[in-house]
Amino acid sequence: MNPLVQVAVKSPVYGVFDYRWKAASPIIAGTRVTVPFGRRQVIGVVVAAIEHSDVPSGKLRAVHKVHDEKPVLPEDLLKLLQWASRYYHYPLGEVLGSALPVLLRKGHEAVIAERDYYRWVPHEAESGLSRAAPVQQRLLEYLREHDGRPVAVDALRAISPGWRKSMEPLLERGWVACDTAIEVPRNHAAETGPALSDEQAVAVQAVQQTLGSFTSFLLRGVTGSGKTEVYLRCIEEAGKRGLQSLVLVPEISLTPQLMSRFERRISGCLVSLHSGLNDNERLQNWLCAAEGHADVVIGTRSSILAALPRLGLIIIDEEHDGSLKQQDGFRYHARDLALMRARDRQCPVVLGTATPSFETINNVKTGRFRELRLTQRAGNAIPPIMNLLDIRRRKLIEGMSDRLLDAIRDHLDKDGQALVFINRRGFAPTLLCNDCGAAADCRRCDAHMTVHVRQNRLRCHHCGSERPLPAVCDSCGSAELDRVGYGTERITDALQAEFPDVEIARIDRDSTRRKGALEKQLDKATTGQARILVGTQMLAKGHHFPKLTLVCILDADRGLFGTDFRSLEHMAQLTVQVAGRAGRETRQGTVLIQTRNPDNPMLQTLVREGYGAFADIAMADRRLADLPPFSFMALVRAEASAGQEAHAFLQQVSEVLLASRAGRLEVMGPAPAPMERLGGRYRAQLLLQSDRRSVLNDSLARLCTQIDQLPGARKCRWSIDVDPVDLF
Repeated sequence: MNPLVQVAVKSPVYGVFDYRWKAASPIIAGTRVTVPFGRRQVIGVVVAAIEHSDVPSGKLRAVHKVHDEKPVLPEDLLKLLQWASRYYHYPLGEVLGSALPVLLRKGHEAVIAERDYYRWVPHEAESGLSRAAPVQQRLLEYLREHDGRPVAVDALRAISPGWRKSMEPLLERGWVACDTAIEVPRNHAAETGPALSDEQAVAVQAVQQTLGSFTSFLLRGVTGSGKTEVYLRCIEEAGKRGLQSLVLVPEISLTPQLMSRFERRISGCLVSLHSGLNDNERLQNWLCAAEGHADVVIGTRSSILAALPRLGLIIIDEEHDGSLKQQDGFRYHARDLALMRARDRQCPVVLGTATPSFETINNVKTGRFRELRLTQRAGNAIPPIMNLLDIRRRKLIEGMSDRLLDAIRDHLDKDGQALVFINRRGFAPTLLCNDCGAAADCRRCDAHMTVHVRQNRLRCHHCGSERPLPAVCDSCGSAELDRVGYGTERITDALQAEFPDVEIARIDRDSTRRKGALEKQLDKATTGQARILVGTQMLAKGHHFPKLTLVCILDADRGLFGTDFRSLEHMAQLTVQVAGRAGRETRQGTVLIQTRNPDNPMLQTLVREGYGAFADIAMADRRLADLPPFSFMALVRAEASAGQEAHAFLQQVSEVLLASRAGRLEVMGPAPAPMERLGGRYRAQLLLQSDRRSVLNDSLARLCTQIDQLPGARKCRWSIDVDPVDLF
């Protein structure tokens, strides 16, 4: 009789499927196979060999094809993903599919392809390069810095999206050679690091001493304190011991900058993993890491799911950032998976931030994490001065007070650079009729349409729908339409009118949509070519602008009165992170926060005493209210074409939970989501809370065995979100 295997297939069905194994090759967990699934042939992953199946032998179907001789998901990673499937209550097949690059899910061969590498060829006529070819000059200079060593395509693309066209003349003249090879080139460090401060040295030594064992560190350093230098020294030591390092960053925009800095300092093979790569680039980099060639992997949250056979160090930069949590599908948190992976692999994990999440602070206080402090800025930099600007009863010029504009003018006169921060895109968040009061609402969401003047469009920032900017009110026909509120586009126009001779760089999702646009704007900001920067939270973390001396925060009040219990925490983190961009070189920075609530005690504490004092007070309030991190939460969400259907389904879910709960489990709802209608569908949610993690997990596990059989399940899309970072 043929042996039997369990295969996880990418489908919304919980559990695995049994098949007969007819192949001559041995059964290896973690390999890909093609199996019949319904009327289709699909690719799944072998989970285990089994001796018995509950499926009658006559109905058992056979594995059609085996794709791999060795597992694409090695034993340690497969074990982590199985745990994640149970913890987040998400189908195992979907979880395993999330860990694999798209091309591997489609059956592509798991082999590193030949790649092109470029190297500098010394030539006497290089000085003849035209000044009208700046991209060619940058390419040649970059290759010359590598002194004839091969450079991969990824690095050249970071110089310019259109690098290939500029490279052709260099190849024709013989100044650059192109080699094709399957080997992964090694990077050679061109720089040595600066002398460490006493605090940095202590942190580096603490982490290096734990290589080869599991310890969780919080590297809590004020902005500009040199956390990245600590990362680099720890990675260097891990490399000397033959260990791989994984560095997670919250934003894709930070990846190229961090990669560039690491390449100047780290010898070895460095690869990146993020959504900005095309499918083939992502596959090749993933395989490079999986086969052990890569010494350092830098990427966004999905990088925690990469195969790393020599993993010896995990670093999570800006560990507090909400983008480390996946918000749809497999709703994992990369930070929490990193902790589990580090424990399984017996390696240290370093969580770096100036504004730790309350969960991390609580883990430090309970002894689960070890805290390392960096209290001083690197070099001669001095922490910025933070002040509140009371804008009550003051005339505003397009949302900016006269005192704020005077401060910008003063810093520009002193050869400084100013950042104006407002976390809203577009020109204005609302278009309002002055005659009848009607607002231009999204027809698919419970939200106002945002005015985008440059495109002459109204756009919904929730579902993406848009329409032309109307000339008259849709309700009454009046032409008296007022653009209410402020966004980055409007602030930029107002500042340009106020400072007509000053170059302004606007950095938000709209202005950086085109490939290479973000790098171009950041280059203007870093070199000081743009004297005024206007941006959203894209500018809040990780960026170093040497000439920036003034930060102006326009909309801090929004976070003081949010409906989510985490609103205050997020407001404080964002404020401190934005403030940290100021004064990172020799001149002390200034931070001005416009507010209509200058007497708010939490805002006063944050500005006068810092994030630590703020967090202590806010966490005390959380403890009294029995909110995370002092309890555990999950959200069961549902959406349907009719609001009543989602509500009725969650009522059925509530009854199942209440009937089977063991221990203390609070079931709150169902209730409409804070934005009930989104994308033309109605949303409702059920909030679960318990003071014991095991009670919450057991209740959800039992629910998952019954939820598909509930009468309303087929009328709704539903999801389970364990440890939600927002209740939106």
